[in-house]
Amino acid sequence: MKKILFLFLLLFLNLAGCDQPKDDASNEKDNSIEQKKVDPNTNLKAIFEGNHEAKIHLIVYESLTCGHCADFHKNVYPVLKKEFIDTNLIKIEFRSFPLDMAALNASKIAHCKNDGDSKILHFLFEKQSEWMGKASTVKEINKNLQKYVKKNMTFYNIQWENCINNKKIEDFILEDRINAVKKFNLNATPTLIINNKKFDKPLNYKNLKKTLKKLI
Repeated sequence: MKKILFLFLLLFLNLAGCDQPKDDASNEKDNSIEQKKVDPNTNLKAIFEGNHEAKIHLIVYESLTCGHCADFHKNVYPVLKKEFIDTNLIKIEFRSFPLDMAALNASKIAHCKNDGDSKILHFLFEKQSEWMGKASTVKEINKNLQKYVKKNMTFYNIQWENCINNKKIEDFILEDRINAVKKFNLNATPTLIINNKKFDKPLNYKNLKKTLKKLI
């Protein structure tokens, strides 16, 4: 059912896709986004870094086929990690907002070990241009991803079929996506949520740092 709804959203809703978020930040307080290391319904762990007790909670909604999201991991995340995550000033949670079926499958790979570790997620973004290649369709990207995982990710002990066919992981990812649309009217990736409010400035480290410093 969730996959059907996901396909409906992709086909019929006016989503901006891989782009910067619009200026429509939600001010509604919603404590349900407070980080839970393990989902009580599925026993799946969120991908999470930093001090769980930090007063600043940053959620990044992203799609693994999104170039802007890969840019965030390359150009913003390393400095953010050094200055805010490793210094215990913020907690960051990476949530999936797949924009197509290839991104959904890639998210399943990132969550497959269910250890809450972000290494595979960062690796997939780092190597995005390699596994996406010059594919022009989602079907081609899926084939490229499958080949890449089987050939280059054996050191992560990832089994393609086990990950892709895991219904609990699929539901976990799609539930995040559906809730993001409901709670934050989310329509683009990457989108950042800082303490329940959508970050609505151009996404670069200078703007993000300025916003975070005001909350410390």
